[in-house]
Amino acid sequence: MKVLILTLGTRGDVQPFVALARGLLAAGHEVVLTAPHRFGGFVIERGVPFAGVDDGPMRLMDDPAGAGAVIEGGIRARLQQARTMPGMFTQVLEDCWAVASHGAGAGADVVVHNGQIIAGQHVAEALGVPAVLALPIPMYVPTRQFPWPGVGVPAWLPAAANCATFLGMKAPAAMFGRVVDRWREHTLGLLRRRGRHDPLRRSDNGQGPVLHAFSPAVLPPPADWPDSVLTTGYWVLPPSDESLPVRVEEFLGAGDPPVFVGFGSMSGQDPARSTATVLEAARRAGTRLVMGTGWGGLAGSAHGDDVLVVDEVDYQQLFPRVAAAVHHGGAGTAGVAFAAGCPQVVCPFVADQPFWARLAHQRGVAPTPLPQRHLTASSLATAITIARTDPDMAHTAQELGQRVRAEDGISAAVTALERIASAHHRR
Repeated sequence: MKVLILTLGTRGDVQPFVALARGLLAAGHEVVLTAPHRFGGFVIERGVPFAGVDDGPMRLMDDPAGAGAVIEGGIRARLQQARTMPGMFTQVLEDCWAVASHGAGAGADVVVHNGQIIAGQHVAEALGVPAVLALPIPMYVPTRQFPWPGVGVPAWLPAAANCATFLGMKAPAAMFGRVVDRWREHTLGLLRRRGRHDPLRRSDNGQGPVLHAFSPAVLPPPADWPDSVLTTGYWVLPPSDESLPVRVEEFLGAGDPPVFVGFGSMSGQDPARSTATVLEAARRAGTRLVMGTGWGGLAGSAHGDDVLVVDEVDYQQLFPRVAAAVHHGGAGTAGVAFAAGCPQVVCPFVADQPFWARLAHQRGVAPTPLPQRHLTASSLATAITIARTDPDMAHTAQELGQRVRAEDGISAAVTALERIASAHHRR
């Protein structure tokens, strides 16, 4: 079986697919992972065949000021994005088809895609193979159990309203429909058909398969999800064979377990202010601090015996050794924290981050979420103190971590893809 994986987004949108690709290779299958060019080194270094596509809208994140506007901007910024974003996908779409038709992905038996790259189900239709929507966030499949994670929708909505909020996933079709339809006609040679922009529908209008790459222990599958939806468990890269950097090991061994704080690529519009808030909160909470600067999320200007500033560090190795992990609520970071069994403090910015923040609190492994726009040194210090000193929270986090670590999400996903390809071949 040859699998073509198409994904677009930040590193958190690429890394789970690298883990899946490695699992497919280990099972004897052929795989090509297609993602923005900027991730080529990251993918290839982990032994996965890579085919790059245009960076497209990822360029908006290259400038800190522009990234802040994307993350925290108001209605004017959103309207500007709606005007400029479709044009940014033109080359992405063309590159996806070049990879799939005569490039490294030619001859694929299955197309696995994350929805964000837009091209997935259309490429699969043109190739005459199944498309599998795969993602670490339950963004597409409606349920009465919780509202759409795409925005910070209130958690107290009635069940019927929860289903209605998933209409938010119609926005990509409205925004990119014209660009995609031109590409379908002129490049793929496909006719317009009903449901063509819905990745939950096959080209014959049947239900398309969905793989959810998160833990059923963290989010049990709702009873109203169809049988075509499978929650596999997390797709996690194995921890690095290398030890943590010497200075990190020395810091960990020099006192009580520290608190980790890092917001990944979620810089907001004032990273320096966020950094000052974090440092003051750690001082008030009386805790040692490992501060991850990430991709511009926090400024690396802190000094002191009780503070260690790191750029990139292996969360899988670090999180089991900290008293608590303070993060932005990205699906990948939250998943590592759940698996590590450490208490969390979640400070969400946008998109699905409030969803994971709420879920961590509901599972009893985190205090009440602290949205970034309301974050103060006082509120963060209070939350850190709760997370690092509450014995019930520590016990619950450890118990949940054991359940998550017992799952084998990659094996479940590989088995599902084998079944999907075999069923398609029989048809």
